[in-house]
Amino acid sequence: MVFIAHLSDLHVGSMSFREELILDAIDKINEMGPDATVVTGDLSDNGYYQELKQAADYVEQIKTPLLVVPGNHDSRHLGNECFEELIKKRYGTLKIKNQGVKIIGLDSSEPDLNSGKVGRSQQEFMEEALKSASENGLFKIIALHHHIIPVPRTGRERNVLSDAGDILMSLIENHTDLVLSGHKHVPHTWIVHETVFATAGTVSSFKLRGKDIPSFNTLEIDQDYINILLNTADGKTCPLAKYENRCR
Repeated sequence: MVFIAHLSDLHVGSMSFREELILDAIDKINEMGPDATVVTGDLSDNGYYQELKQAADYVEQIKTPLLVVPGNHDSRHLGNECFEELIKKRYGTLKIKNQGVKIIGLDSSEPDLNSGKVGRSQQEFMEEALKSASENGLFKIIALHHHIIPVPRTGRERNVLSDAGDILMSLIENHTDLVLSGHKHVPHTWIVHETVFATAGTVSSFKLRGKDIPSFNTLEIDQDYINILLNTADGKTCPLAKYENRCR
């Protein structure tokens, strides 16, 4: 079984950020010992250098292989230029050794805009990485900040990828198994043509809707199922969704 932690939307620097929440989440993740951790953007609230530096200090405490991509908040105020210096490359891949899984990270942010776009060059990078993974029989995961499919309970849709149609078609045609995203602070899952889409909530911010509380997701992937669990700040873990593993 492959075990992955998925957290998103730290929002370091926001009035709604709570340090104790990210530290608790890091402690839980390190105790769980997943095979990899994926962070899908908005590590900072304004893209300021000091915010990103503080976020990098938190992320470095996670004792697992990491894949981190930026969100729209990280690309404000020249944060897109600071991200690679302080955290990681804005897009790339992570292969989980001996587990047959490849995670492909994309930068869907655009400087000083809330909307997102993958763009042609990254789409080509994504397609090449997916084809290579398929040729090697790997389980294929895409990670990016912006959601590709609208998320319920989030009001008027304004921030789905501007090239969502092209990206969605490419994901389906290239037999992507799982897509991880954040942005809306609402945990949710969809399945479209055998591709599972899972969004994470915010792990350490109180920018929430209704009675929602901060959370992160964990994923258990075996030969038969993709099991997605919601881990909330009150210490509870509950099922979010379970799908057949149709890795192809």
